[in-house]
Order: sequence, then structure tokens, then C-alpha cells
Amino acid sequence: MTTITATVEADFDEWAGLWRGYLTFYGTELPDEITTESFRRIVEGRDLHGAVARDGNGRAIGIVHWLTHPATWSTSPYCYLEDLYVDGESRGSGVGRLLIAHVRAWAVENGCEKVYWLTQETNMTARALYDSVATHTGYTHYQIAL
Repeated sequence: MTTITATVEADFDEWAGLWRGYLTFYGTELPDEITTESFRRIVEGRDLHGAVARDGNGRAIGIVHWLTHPATWSTSPYCYLEDLYVDGESRGSGVGRLLIAHVRAWAVENGCEKVYWLTQETNMTARALYDSVATHTGYTHYQIAL
């Protein structure tokens, strides 16, 4: 049975392994300082939030991170699901769906207007899950690196 709990300090080693897998999946690297600081902020839970999924043996198999922000189209905050990763061996087992449901429940409990996220257009495996739990809005993401 899969369990999902808030990310805590003792999760660092397993979390970091999953985090590295996530970064590798997206073909990117980050300095260790960013990883360490991100983990600290997630555990602190003030501006970033996180959860870890564990299998029946207690092994960490997935992570999710989210944050909230004010919006001009609502008096309630929006919840942005920033990172979602399930290890390769556990994909397709429902862990991703459970992690999304965890964030959704947290957002409802904390008075958010909606939960939203982005993914690469070519990430068809994830998009199949996302299409089953959310509405594709048709928006295209742009950014300016600073």
C-alpha cells in the first residue's frame, strides 16, 4: 500500500535521489546549494510544500512539491503544483494520481481556488494521467530567463 506524508528532514537522502531522477528526466542539472535550499524550504513548509510517496516496504517512490500565490482573478490563492516525479519502477501504479490527489486535498483544506501545473507537450505518459484528473486549458507557456 502506498502512503503519502509531508516531506521531513529525515527524508533527505531518498528525496535527493528522486529529485536527481526528476532533474535527469528533464535533462537539467542544478547546483547542490539549490537542491539543499529547496529541500530546507520544503521541510519548513512556509513558501514551498512537499510530500513523499512510499511503497508498502517504506521505500520512497515519488515526490511532489507545490506552492500558493495570490491571483487577480480570485480572492483565494491558486495552488501551483511545481514538481511531480515517480521513480521508473513505480510509474503506472497510480502513485502519480495519489500525489496529485494529495495536493488537491491540501489545496481544498487551505482554501485555494484551483490547482494547476505545466508539463512538456511531448511528455505523453504524464499527459495521459493529467488528462484523466484535470482539464487541459489550451494555454502555452512562455518565459523570459533573467
